[in-house]
Formats: sequence, C-alpha cells, structure tokens
Amino acid sequence: MDYGISVWLDLPFADAVQRVRAALTEEGFGILTEIDIGATLKAKLGEEIEDYLILGACNPQLAYRALGVDRRIGLLLPCNVVVRSAAGGTVVEAMDPELMVQISDQIALTPVTDEAAARLRSALDALHE
Repeated sequence: MDYGISVWLDLPFADAVQRVRAALTEEGFGILTEIDIGATLKAKLGEEIEDYLILGACNPQLAYRALGVDRRIGLLLPCNVVVRSAAGGTVVEAMDPELMVQISDQIALTPVTDEAAARLRSALDALHE
C-alpha cells in the first residue's frame, strides 16, 4: 500500500523547505507543528542523518469538516509533510489523506479527503514551477 504523495526536487534542502511552506500556504494549509528529526536524533541519541523535517500541515476548513464526520479523525491529523535531503536534491512527501477513509472506515470522509489530497497534490506539483 502506498501511503504517500512524493516529488523529487533538484534544490538544496533549505530552498525546498521555503518552497514547500509557500506552496502549502497557497493551498490553504498552515503549519501547526515542525519536527527537525535530524536535530532531535543528534541531541537525544548522538546519531546523525540527512536533513529531515516533518511539517504538520492543516487546512482548518477541511479539518473541521472531517471532525464533523468522525471526532476520532484527530488521531490522523494534521497531514504530515516530510522534506528530506536525498541524492543531491530534496524529496518532499505528503501523507495521502485518502488513507483516513481506509483507516477509519468512514466513507462519509471521502469528499474531505479527496479535496485534501487534491490540494496537497497541487502544492507538490507547484514545487516544480
């Protein structure tokens, strides 16, 4: 099962992060959380990995609609977007919101998850422009 939407960018990590933030904002997502996995692993374990950032993206209108269908859906929110260095460029991956329907078995979530997925795909597609 594929659970993500991804693109590869021929950009340095820092530039990619800026573009991801802008593209998500353009699609109505705000960043609720930010986890610098590389810094965390270095500080807690002394281990080093590539630049690896998890952004917790949320579109408030879509989150509200999803919570109206299933209050437990908050367990799957916000939509995680990973930005990580790879092979001389940067990979950007977003959780596929359509998983929420599969996991929760709430078919009524389909219009919300379809819209969220379309907005995330649009944001990722815009990174190539």
